[in-house]
Amino acid sequence: MRKFFIFTITLWCTWAGAAELPKPIDFVIRGHRIPSDAYSLYVREIGQQDPALAVNPETPFNPASVIKIIPTLAALELLGPAYRWKTEVYTLGNISNGVLQGDLLFKGHGDPHLVIEDFRKILEELRRRGIRDITGDLLIDASWFSIVHEDPGAFDNDPYRTYNVLPNAFLVNFKAINFHFYPAANGRDVRVHPEPELAGLEIDNRLRLRKRRCGGFQRGIAVTVPDGNAADQVIFSGRFPAGCNHYILSRSLLTHETYAFGVFKSNWQQLGGSIAGRVRTAEAPVTGKPFLVHHSKSLSDIIRLINKFSNNVMTRQLLLTLGAELHEQPGTVGKGVRVIKDYLTGLGLDTQDLNIDNGSGLSRDVRIPAKLLADILEHAWTIPYRPEFISSLSITGVDGTAKYRLRHKAASGYAHVKTGTIDEVSAVAGYVHARSGREYIVAGMMNRKLAHKGHGKELMNALVAWAYSL
Repeated sequence: MRKFFIFTITLWCTWAGAAELPKPIDFVIRGHRIPSDAYSLYVREIGQQDPALAVNPETPFNPASVIKIIPTLAALELLGPAYRWKTEVYTLGNISNGVLQGDLLFKGHGDPHLVIEDFRKILEELRRRGIRDITGDLLIDASWFSIVHEDPGAFDNDPYRTYNVLPNAFLVNFKAINFHFYPAANGRDVRVHPEPELAGLEIDNRLRLRKRRCGGFQRGIAVTVPDGNAADQVIFSGRFPAGCNHYILSRSLLTHETYAFGVFKSNWQQLGGSIAGRVRTAEAPVTGKPFLVHHSKSLSDIIRLINKFSNNVMTRQLLLTLGAELHEQPGTVGKGVRVIKDYLTGLGLDTQDLNIDNGSGLSRDVRIPAKLLADILEHAWTIPYRPEFISSLSITGVDGTAKYRLRHKAASGYAHVKTGTIDEVSAVAGYVHARSGREYIVAGMMNRKLAHKGHGKELMNALVAWAYSL
């Protein structure tokens, strides 16, 4: 009887804070026995001061990737939607009969989306301008950013995952490699093809086929990067199911410089060119005009890629760009954070409980109160670039990271949101066009063990669906 009494009191204390919750939200919380201090929920009609729902609104929580809302909005207002990053190319020597007698230098200015297609366009233009053979080295100037040494595996001890790629002023193709696996015709071996093909990357393929239908973690593929080789070799081992006709595994290998050189050399050779030297870091000439300047996609396009698909390294590039452009180069994380906090303070918002860290949300230390998130979204609703900002957010049931959220529910297609998920964190924030025709801001976060495993997303979906019902 005493144990039952203690259990009853404990339950009452746990659920007391949730007593006034809307029924659909309360149903999720009670069903999963979520403590009232493990979540923050906030809903407010645009233009109104009083919220329709506020639970722990002033308590800072980890929002994971939802924090991307802030640097993308700040950049949109401070740099403008037409802002473009540049990549400069310098020829350090004379060009005669298609031969550059000297080095070719790339100076990066932080382009977050210098993908293979755009990089190859630069090389094609160099060929059109008369360069075929390069007698010297490929030089890379990444001094536009100052990057403090960081372990790419510090977040989750998985340094070769593409979401852990560190920023760089000359970031080529996110430093990512897609490895394609196919069963060999002999019934024993597995064919491996990297995309892109990289000069200097050694693949040690020890995979063998086994008679089994397609399935299993990483399709039975073990990935090993030997110590002490600067990640220029990868070993694939294990038993690959013969039932898999095609499987893709993405990883980030090589340093930024060696990756860029590998892409350059393989593509340059495909275009009929040659380079005699190696890759080195160097600074671009202080005087003299670049031989060629490439401009990136516009900022409005970039923030759409960041928010809809939650790209971490692109967000980190953006934060460093804010520091370089609005303080002084080189861009640093500290400068970027100062720009954002000054921007928010200028809007009259209190940033005392905001810790934005690297801007991407891939952090255990990032924190923000739900009400501050809502106030930031309220401001975004009033700016001239509101269409560009809102269109960067995922549409529930339609696209981006929210494509499968509320897909077959009434709220599908009626909310533009940014989602966030890391271990023990689930979050959502954005706008809901309610069935009444009114517009609502929603912000929700849950920080709890296993929050990312399902019940966190269930609670965030219930929050958005309830806002739609208003």
